Amino acid sequence: MSSRFPLDAIALTEALVAIDSRNPELVPFGPGESAVAQRLAEILSGWGFAVSLDEVAPGRPNVIARIGPTGRSPLILNGHLDVVGTEGMTHAPFEPTRTNGRLHGRGSNDMKGGVAAMCVAAARAAARGALASEIIITAVCDEEYRSIGTAALIARDLRATGAIVTEPTRLSICPAHKGFAWFDVIVHGRAAHGSCPAVGVDAIAHAGLLLSAMVRYEHDVLRTRTHDLLGHASMHASMISGGTGWSTYPDHCHLQLERRTVPGESAEAVQRELDALCTSIACSHASFRADVTMHTVQPPNDVAVDAPIVREIARALEAQGHASPIDGLSCWTDAALLTAAGIPAVCFGPGDIARAHAAEEWIDEAEVQIAADVLEAVCSAWGR
Repeated sequence: MSSRFPLDAIALTEALVAIDSRNPELVPFGPGESAVAQRLAEILSGWGFAVSLDEVAPGRPNVIARIGPTGRSPLILNGHLDVVGTEGMTHAPFEPTRTNGRLHGRGSNDMKGGVAAMCVAAARAAARGALASEIIITAVCDEEYRSIGTAALIARDLRATGAIVTEPTRLSICPAHKGFAWFDVIVHGRAAHGSCPAVGVDAIAHAGLLLSAMVRYEHDVLRTRTHDLLGHASMHASMISGGTGWSTYPDHCHLQLERRTVPGESAEAVQRELDALCTSIACSHASFRADVTMHTVQPPNDVAVDAPIVREIARALEAQGHASPIDGLSCWTDAALLTAAGIPAVCFGPGDIARAHAAEEWIDEAEVQIAADVLEAVCSAWGR
């Protein structure tokens, strides 16, 4: 197999980090994923993959690369190529720097180190002639915003018997994470001069009634909805705005809420519960009125801890002398979309989610190497 780029996970991480791929939905004039996708496609082609670029939105492609025998138990290795903004960073974001075993740069930890590890793993397994199943690399766009990249894969009927999303998990196996729903709530009042309390209805004060009800609801109800790996469901107010002046009763107050869901909770049920909170307040405060609109929703992920994909990663870790902890992941990932589409997906990768989006972003080079070795073993064993 000829290659113009070394089969080296650290070198590939550097190459990917050096290309600005800020998500344009999050960063005005962000360049998106086109340049980094094209570079990765070139490298994977040189390693013998059959590669296609699927443009999901203008200038926003997915990389889909296949290697190994087709038609039997395909395994997906999934990661995203977009990164968040760079404001406030304490080092040059797109000049990868290696210091004391750490590789610094925006996206090094979230999650170009994981993408590099999975690509090198599949290429090495193929180079050894060790693949019994097809390995499908999906390096996608837009995970940091609406996940249009992985959603497009599913819409195009990409199928597999398992998937690993190489988000930063500190090399823990993470078969579950919470989902979320974002809500816009407009609490209505009646504008009036501040000296006329009999006329005005204070929308901000009424929003406070809803906030108080939310606190009670989380304590009394949501903390009883638990998952063994994830803890309890939660809800919080993210942003609030309202009012027009010191001497005016506010005619509206805008709340933006986030509800984190555990497996078994549906977005529709969450909406009904929030509507019920508002109805309950209105029963005791006749002037309370609020409109609740769901803005964005993503499902939780939940794969059995004894699923084949979990067992295979654990086997590979233990065979190489590493621990194989099974944990819940605090953040949301594209794994939930894959699992919902019938492809059991777990997260496993180098890095720490606590360093994602941070002013200083780095990844431990040793973790990248271990992830590549473990994933190579998983690729080699899959489908046997």
